Amino acid sequence: MFKFLNLQPEVFGIDLNDSSIKVIKLEKKGTQFFMVSHNELKVKSGVIKGGVITDQESLVKIIQAACGSVKGKKLATKYVMLSLPEERSFSQIIRLPNMKHQELVKAVPFEAENYIPLSIDKVYLDFEVITPHKEVAGNSHLDVLVNVMPKYIVDSYVACFKAADLVPYALEIESQSVVRALTKHGESQKPMVLIDFGGDSTSLIIFSGDALRFTASVPFSSKQLTAAIADELKIKFGKAEELKTKNGLVDKKSKEGKETAKAMIRLLTDFADKIKKYISFYHGHSSHDYFPSDDNIEKIVLCGGGANLKGLPEFLSQILNVPVELGNPFLNIIPCDKGLKCPITHESALSFTTAIGLALRGARENM
Repeated sequence: MFKFLNLQPEVFGIDLNDSSIKVIKLEKKGTQFFMVSHNELKVKSGVIKGGVITDQESLVKIIQAACGSVKGKKLATKYVMLSLPEERSFSQIIRLPNMKHQELVKAVPFEAENYIPLSIDKVYLDFEVITPHKEVAGNSHLDVLVNVMPKYIVDSYVACFKAADLVPYALEIESQSVVRALTKHGESQKPMVLIDFGGDSTSLIIFSGDALRFTASVPFSSKQLTAAIADELKIKFGKAEELKTKNGLVDKKSKEGKETAKAMIRLLTDFADKIKKYISFYHGHSSHDYFPSDDNIEKIVLCGGGANLKGLPEFLSQILNVPVELGNPFLNIIPCDKGLKCPITHESALSFTTAIGLALRGARENM
């Protein structure tokens, strides 16, 4: 997490990716957080490519439009919590001797340079010490999760938001926001996999205890499924998207439903195989002290707009032999005040998971 201010103003969250921008603001009432502002706009194709901003002028206008047309309460603050593209980040767990935080600040960049694919002077670096399991408390070493992001990526996002007359309060990698939104109090007793299945990209996150254990960008997206349907049925992309939404993997009676499912199954089977490989890698490379090998993955939780594909949890669960469920982005918040019509349904909230996680951090830090 890359923090730019030490103040605690009101903060809202913005999730920005290749195809959309999503805005969420929360407020605290009593002991609960309520959604008071939200919005989603499309990002024109080519403005952002693979997490890299290629048209700064157009993006500034999109950001201003998204913030100026929010549904619900008008935004009365310029301070914003931003997500950074997962596919441009790099995470690594490194082991260091026990030392004080001030010593870690100096030691981590020096040690991390042995693992990261870029020169240390070309990245922003953040780290957190992973809490060990209780049976190994008192160990003589520390396991440290290091997150790095190229400076040119971070600087370009900051420049765009400043040009849009907003003040970046903090920036964090998407996976951190997803975990905050989908876990209760940011904790999980056993390892769990969270999959953010988006229109343009997919992220796989392994989380256990109170920290990220492993992250990976998976070369798979919801748009690829739509393209496969369009190719198989020889129809336009828009019509293929309609059939995907309507039939999913559950309509196996009609000819249309069978053809739609058939077009997606090969890609989804390959996707499931990739998930197996990442989980196997996690078990093979995790520290036995901090990640006990006998702790199997308890469940897989899906989020992102692509997670709404009908029959997807059941399909993946059958292949992976692990319970698969849709995430609950409202786990830590109330979508609307009592007696009011909720602005976002549970189904649509899945695509707002990252934005909700960002807004939740902003609201908590404003307490």
